[in-house]
Amino acid sequence: VQLVESGGGLVQAGGSLRLSCAASGLVFNAYNVAWFRQIPGKEREFVAAIEWIGDATHYVDSVRGRFSVSRDNAKSTAYLQMNSLKPDDTAVYFCGVNRIIRRDPAGYPYWGQGTRVTVSS
Repeated sequence: VQLVESGGGLVQAGGSLRLSCAASGLVFNAYNVAWFRQIPGKEREFVAAIEWIGDATHYVDSVRGRFSVSRDNAKSTAYLQMNSLKPDDTAVYFCGVNRIIRRDPAGYPYWGQGTRVTVSS
């Protein structure tokens, strides 16, 4: 299983970015996809997830209404649309896949290399 995140960068507060998570080596449409973020010295934090059944979505309260998670099963790719970005959103963002939605990063056996998001004030 390989996951490749992309789309990070430097953006001013209030701006937008769209992250992508391209998956291979698995039946993508049979897995939930979750996005996490991590800053140095802190644990990886759950951000959002999209289920493989019915595309139900889940968000941490701090991003609800600003971020939107989606998936394109034909492309084996998931997306995280991030709007109204704040400096507190600065982190390395990772995607993970699992058969069960969990907010604990320990529950995800596969991770990408991450993509860095920096939001300037």
